[in-house]
Amino acid sequence: MSLYVVRHQHDEKSCPAKDPEKGAFLLQHLSPMNTRKYGIRIKGDGVLNGKHTLFLIMEANSAEQVEEFMQPFKMAGPVEIWPASDCEEVVARAGC
Repeated sequence: MSLYVVRHQHDEKSCPAKDPEKGAFLLQHLSPMNTRKYGIRIKGDGVLNGKHTLFLIMEANSAEQVEEFMQPFKMAGPVEIWPASDCEEVVARAGC
């Protein structure tokens, strides 16, 4: 599996957390049971306080898989997906 860093951002007006149904749906969407259905593993997540910006560190077989999984978030704002590596892999490639 490959590693990806994902950023989703929305403005305050379109914040899904303000709507109890949307917030609950997105939390369920991010749950381990649901991510397994997509063949994805979320290794970490965080939201920047007051910035309406979510970061996810995910493992998946392809960026397309991550793109499909992130579709519900696109209703509130843009999603960016970057291929990534863990620190050990970067150091090993550098020959350190």
